[in-house]
Amino acid sequence: MIYCENSAINNIAIHFIGNKINNELCKLSKSNLQLNETDKALLVRYFVVPFLQKTEYFNFYHDIDINMNEVFVCASKIFANPETLLEQSVNLAKHLYEQSTHPKIKGGEFYTVYFKDCIIDGKTVDAVGLFKSENKDTFLKVFPKGEGFEIESEKGININKLDKGCLIFNTEQDKGYIVAVVDNTNKGVEAQYWTDDFLHICQRKDEYYNTQNIISLTKNFVKNELPQHFEVSGADQADLINKAVKFFKEKDNFNLAEFANEVIGQPEIIEKFNQYKSTYEQDFDVDFADNFTISDSAVKKQSRSLKSIIKLDKNFDIHIHNNRQLIEQGCDEKGKFYKIYYREEN
Repeated sequence: MIYCENSAINNIAIHFIGNKINNELCKLSKSNLQLNETDKALLVRYFVVPFLQKTEYFNFYHDIDINMNEVFVCASKIFANPETLLEQSVNLAKHLYEQSTHPKIKGGEFYTVYFKDCIIDGKTVDAVGLFKSENKDTFLKVFPKGEGFEIESEKGININKLDKGCLIFNTEQDKGYIVAVVDNTNKGVEAQYWTDDFLHICQRKDEYYNTQNIISLTKNFVKNELPQHFEVSGADQADLINKAVKFFKEKDNFNLAEFANEVIGQPEIIEKFNQYKSTYEQDFDVDFADNFTISDSAVKKQSRSLKSIIKLDKNFDIHIHNNRQLIEQGCDEKGKFYKIYYREEN
């Protein structure tokens, strides 16, 4: 978990980054921003609150050499000497401008911030924050005039709505630092410019990564691979999904052999699961750990997609929450049917 509410802003620089393909300018500051303590507190809230519930982390990377990743290099220089923040913020601004070439990318203020004493997973470290505000809200100013009042409207940044941001924590430099990311504005192709083109990050291989990937593997195996090799009903698939969800919610640690025995059960299906796991690793460039601590936040997020539902034509959906023995499948002259047993009608 991330705790930065009590962190102090040591230095901050602001530039304006336009859309290069739309011939908008990149306006660079020549000095750091000077702030009073009240404004610093407001900016800390604006910058860090969206990260407080983040448990999914990333690392900088590069296909050839991590030292060719522009943001990694600039962040490393700032950590080595925080007084170079303005110089490196200019380099970062120019790099971001070069990536702002999709016609839907909005121009906006780009902030480079040095934070003292951030806490990540119980460890206190400094952090470099990179943020971009793209959207402006309309605010009303009401003030007295004579015997009445007047109202003026003004465009500004809503400090409760961070558009884009990342926190780079000064730890694990050899692995590309620990990086947390926020992107609340773009969901289409243009969104890639922040995470992929500008930051160039990959998911950190930690307990969240391991839990997320093994759940995705299980879901794909049950829904797509299993029916190709075995005769399984929708109720059987739902039962496997329920067993998997129960396993992840009740266990603190994941063990592949234990999971296979408790959830899958049948030796021939376990063998097919292990074969599918190997193929999945190659196809999706994923590394599966056989043993790891289960991430509760990843389970909570991924469980939303693990729905044990049987869809019957366009007429009915059957949700199976627990006991597989209370549902039977059959066929008669009218067609296929499910028989459901229950004690009470709620």
